[in-house]
Amino acid sequence: MTDCKTDVVHFNCRVENRIAHISLNRPERKNPLTFESYAEMRDWFRDLHYAENVDAVIIAPNGGNFSSGGDVHEIIGPLTKMSMKELLQFTRMTGDLVKAIINCGKPVISAVDGICVGAGAIIAMASDLRIATPEAKTAFLFARVGLAGCDMGACAILPRIIGQGRAAELFYTGRSMSADEGERWGFYNKLVSADTLEAEALSLAERIIEGPNFAHMMTKTMLQQEWSMSIDQAIEAEAQAQALCMQTGDFKRAFEAFANKQKPVFEGN
Repeated sequence: MTDCKTDVVHFNCRVENRIAHISLNRPERKNPLTFESYAEMRDWFRDLHYAENVDAVIIAPNGGNFSSGGDVHEIIGPLTKMSMKELLQFTRMTGDLVKAIINCGKPVISAVDGICVGAGAIIAMASDLRIATPEAKTAFLFARVGLAGCDMGACAILPRIIGQGRAAELFYTGRSMSADEGERWGFYNKLVSADTLEAEALSLAERIIEGPNFAHMMTKTMLQQEWSMSIDQAIEAEAQAQALCMQTGDFKRAFEAFANKQKPVFEGN
């Protein structure tokens, strides 16, 4: 087990009080992704599964925008000149970023302001919780660049969040989903003002990490795995997961605190 890596190059990262704060670092261009930032973020989230000093992640905007997606000149242009083998390597790499976010074992909160489109919208979609400002504009605009909406798991994940019909409309038209629509449809958990966005995300992260973090890891795992299970399989998987949690010190701490009419103090083990 190791500490979370913070000496990254292609995005911003810091860890404070067991919460990792990350953001893309090209605000002058509304934070587009590049080949390098895709790969570095994928590796960072993969390693995060083993990090002992982080219990939650906040993905924040930078300069008033979340992300404008893949860089037009540094990604889309070069893609038009690649072979099929090279293209498949790229699309698998971008999909691996989503897998890494889903499988990192830590709750991930996206705090969205301004532009959140393309791969940026996918990163928000792959997060566990999403908070936004009223100015957030979210679009899965792949059709507008001649591509299918089925990018990085979008056709599997987005309908589960907002429903099949709503997701289909966004995919086919490439239009922006307003912040109000996003909240009403369940994409955003909450809308807050821009000047309180990161404070609200931090407050939510702090509330989460005060809880039993081993159990939170189990919750995140089950939330993802049970989509591909039958009801019987899900009930059995949850029985096994809960039995594991019942062996933790946090379960015993909770019982002892409640028995003594005190608030439990969880330690994540």
